[in-house]
Amino acid sequence: MYVIYVKFSKLHSLWYGEERPRWLGPIPYDYPAYLTGELPGDYGFDIAGLGRDPVAFQKYFNFEILHARWAMLAALGALLPELLDLSGAFHFVEPVWWRVGYSKLKVGPEYARYCGIEALEPLGIYLPGDINYPGGALFDPLNLSKDPVAFEELKVKEIKNGRLAMVAWLGFYIQAAATGKGPVQNLLDHLADPFHNNLLSIFKAL
Repeated sequence: MYVIYVKFSKLHSLWYGEERPRWLGPIPYDYPAYLTGELPGDYGFDIAGLGRDPVAFQKYFNFEILHARWAMLAALGALLPELLDLSGAFHFVEPVWWRVGYSKLKVGPEYARYCGIEALEPLGIYLPGDINYPGGALFDPLNLSKDPVAFEELKVKEIKNGRLAMVAWLGFYIQAAATGKGPVQNLLDHLADPFHNNLLSIFKAL
C-alpha cells in the first residue's frame, strides 16, 4: 500500500520522473540511464558512476538522507548558541561549536533506521512508512504526509536543504581551522571590515 501511495504521488510532482529538472538544465548531456528520477533530489548527477549498482545506490541514498539530517541539526546547533550569546539574550559557558566538543543527539528517524522498523513492532510501535520516512504519530506529528503530492515535494526540499547544510558544515570546519572563531563571529568580522576579513586575507595569513 505504501509503495502504491508513493508511486502515485510522484506522478503528480515535477521533481520526479523523466521530465524532472536536471543539473545542467537545458544543456544537452547524456544522463545515466539508471537515474530514473525515482528518488528525491535526483538531478541526474553521478559523474563518478557510484549509482550503477542498484543495491549500492540505495545505500548511498540512505546515507545521504542520514548525513543531511544530521548536518541540518548540527548547523542549527552551531549557529544558535553563538547568536544568542553575541546578542546577549542568553549566555553560554562556551558558545562556539568547535570548542564545545560533541554530544550525541537521538533523532527519531535515524533510530528507526538503525533498528529497522520491524524491530519496533514488538514494542507496539507500528510505522506506516519505510526506514527513510517512518511516518506515523511519532515521526510525523504534524501529519505533513497527509497530502501525498505535497509530501513528495517536502522530501525534495529536505534533501536540498540537507545538501546545503553539508556544504555549510564544510565551510564551518574551514573557518574554525583558519580563524579559530565560530561562523557568526566570522560573519560579523567580515561585515565590519570586508577588505581585511575575507577568504583571501585569511589564507594569506596562514
